[in-house]
Amino acid sequence: MRLNMHKLLAAIFVVAGFALPFTYGSAQAKPVTKSQKAKKPVKKKTAKKTQAAQKEEAVVNVAGMSGSQYNCELGNKLTVYKKSDDPSYVNLQWRNKMHRMLRTATTTGAERYEDKSTGLVWVNIPAKSMLLDSKKGSQLANECRNPEQRKALVAAKN
Repeated sequence: MRLNMHKLLAAIFVVAGFALPFTYGSAQAKPVTKSQKAKKPVKKKTAKKTQAAQKEEAVVNVAGMSGSQYNCELGNKLTVYKKSDDPSYVNLQWRNKMHRMLRTATTTGAERYEDKSTGLVWVNIPAKSMLLDSKKGSQLANECRNPEQRKALVAAKN
């Protein structure tokens, strides 16, 4: 019985010894030569505009809107363009990009505008305004005030 066990173990090692180089060698990475590298297909630029580019062009048009410059803490600046007769949206210029932000209802009476595609949220209360990034869960600009809010702050301090 002991002899049969030795033969069985020897047979297993022989079979494993032959199979090991084939399985191990095929799994190793081989260097790729320049001729074997596949070239990436070159995409041709088309004249058709993407939906995002069309949306951005529509947002940039601020004709007929009044703009208000906001100065924020840490030297951040932004501009909000809105129509006096249509409070349903604003165009917010932040870091050289224009964002169309739609108004969302609040229970507190604060003005809250959101751009769902970028995650930007603009909150405006009488004392200050702030720009938030809802996707990252962080503040982008805080203590933002336009000239009217700055006058109210100075009057409140006096």
